[in-house]
Parts: sequence; structure tokens; C-alpha cells
Amino acid sequence: MDSTIATPRPTSYWVVAILALLWNLAGVAMFCLQVTMDADAIAALPTAQREVYEATPAWLNAAFGVAVVAGLLGAIGLVMKKRWAVPLFLLSLLAVLVQVAAAYTVTPAWSAYGPAGLVMPVVVVLIAVFLWWYARRAAARGWLA
Repeated sequence: MDSTIATPRPTSYWVVAILALLWNLAGVAMFCLQVTMDADAIAALPTAQREVYEATPAWLNAAFGVAVVAGLLGAIGLVMKKRWAVPLFLLSLLAVLVQVAAAYTVTPAWSAYGPAGLVMPVVVVLIAVFLWWYARRAAARGWLA
């Protein structure tokens, strides 16, 4: 018998949990689209984007996969009110940092996209930081079991 009294979760908790789930589902969809592109789809990419795609090593795609799957599992953990959401969001954040740093150091992303190309990666990093922080906060407030 569990004698722990759950702390009530505010409506904002559920808003964040559902938005995190939707965001990470979109991330998984983008990952699937990227790794399943056929030769015709790759050939149809603009030249600069194709060069980045072709220069992307498999381990970088693996980091992308870890980031989105861990993020999705972390979001599911939030929806299920589980404490294991916290380490999954941390894993997702670390994989996102590896992915972004590597994309700009081992591929021609900088020359292809320039400074404007950093907008989306920065947004992704900020969201990953926020989700990890929020899950930690939720755990500290007793919202996660």
C-alpha cells in the first residue's frame, strides 16, 4: 500500500506535458523522414542541403535518434507522472547538444546555412533545457512519482 500523498498538479503541468509530447512526436517524425530519404528525395534537395545530408555521418544520425526517442519517452513520462522523465530529458538534452555541435563541426552546415541556420538548433536546445528543468521542478514539487 502506497501511503504517499500526491501533490496536485496545476493545469500548466498538463499543458507542458502535452506540448512536450507533441513536440517530441514531431521530432521523431523529422528523424524518420531524414533517415528514410531515398535517392530521388536526396537528389531533389537544394545543393547546399544535399551536401550537408551527404556529409552527415551515421553516428550523428544516431545522436539525433537518441535525442528524439529520449525526448519522446521523457514526455510520455511527464504525461504518466513518472520521475524517470527527468533522466530521459537529460539524455535528450545531451544528445541534442552533441547533434548541434557536430552538425556545425563535421558537416558543411555553417557554409550551407550561415548564422541564420542556427535559429532552429538554438530553439531546439532551449526547449530541451526547458523540458529537463521543468521535469526536475515537477519531481521536486512531488508531481512525479
